Amino acid sequence: MADTASSRAQPTGATGVLVLADGSVIWGRGFGAAGESVGEVCFNTAMTGYQEVMTDPSYAAQIVTFTFPHIGNVGTNGEDIESQVEGAVGCVVREDVTEPSNFRSAERFTEWMTANGKIGLAGVDTRALTRRIRLSGAPNAVIAHSPSGTFDIPALIKRAQDWAGLEGMDLASRVSREAQENWEGGYWRLGHGYGRAAFDATPHVVAIDYGAKDNIFRNLVRAGAKVTVVPAQTSLEDILALSPDGVFLSNGPGDPAATGEFAVPVIKALLERDMPLFGICLGHQMLALAAGAKTVKMHQGHRGANHPVQRVGEGWGETLELVEITSMNHGFAVDANSLPDTLEQTHVSLFDGSNCGIAVKGKRAFGVQYHPEASPGPQDSFYLFEKFVGGLG
Repeated sequence: MADTASSRAQPTGATGVLVLADGSVIWGRGFGAAGESVGEVCFNTAMTGYQEVMTDPSYAAQIVTFTFPHIGNVGTNGEDIESQVEGAVGCVVREDVTEPSNFRSAERFTEWMTANGKIGLAGVDTRALTRRIRLSGAPNAVIAHSPSGTFDIPALIKRAQDWAGLEGMDLASRVSREAQENWEGGYWRLGHGYGRAAFDATPHVVAIDYGAKDNIFRNLVRAGAKVTVVPAQTSLEDILALSPDGVFLSNGPGDPAATGEFAVPVIKALLERDMPLFGICLGHQMLALAAGAKTVKMHQGHRGANHPVQRVGEGWGETLELVEITSMNHGFAVDANSLPDTLEQTHVSLFDGSNCGIAVKGKRAFGVQYHPEASPGPQDSFYLFEKFVGGLG
């Protein structure tokens, strides 16, 4: 049932299928929600954190292939959810999901997937699928689950071919919260759960939600800030009316150039007012666009919890060239060759040399491509929250 060839013959017992836009049909055993969903197929190399991955809004309109074979074996719980909005539409795994074996588990992964409308496909040769993505790029596809094993393969192929893909697509507006929110959650501790934010804390950070992970806000609180979260298309006037000491630009899905149509003018105006800014992932990319750089669609993207990033440029002192182990999730990148003189490159990927960090010269504005809130390393990158919040006093 790990067939990755173009044969459309359905094996006995196949209740799930991944159909690529080129007509390839990959059979497996479906789990989670029944139905079908279209998206871009990517792969993630993390060994842990699958629930966080599936609930990360940056994975909207994507089907995640997990390279680690045992996904779901620690179950799920109510604390490891990164957002209540749309995340990944489905996932592809090697082994069948087994009974959970973790003291924090509250629900089986299969049941959680069903309850959250996400489709799973097990029994797939994920090594072969990952290699295919690395060689040919991330394909558009439809993932489908039918307990009866009934599929209209030609219709699924057509749906995959008709889907426009992520390039040129603004997804941030779709996954952003709809109303302003005073963030209440604090940092998580084993045996204690999540703490509470101090509403009298200073400085005050306004976080623009382009599809943010909740743990980012918790880390801003941990670094000492009071956080107000606003929707993606909040106007400059409404942001300034909140009297922020600094503005955070969140992660999110889709093409940064498309989201930048409404976001970049606001960011440019904030830069002109010397507002301190910190961007992560999509926020990093849009900060670069606002400063005059360009973004590009990547061949396969970076997704995992084990990506080495090196510090480069000026201002690092003795930590210049230090390597951080980072967590990443992006299919677009800032084009390092497009950086204007007003931008300095601060971090690069040791996998492919792509840009992973920038700073705006003469401004208190910087961004990183990776996710420091995901606790890679596990604490290699928390200094970024301290740098941002500590510079607002």
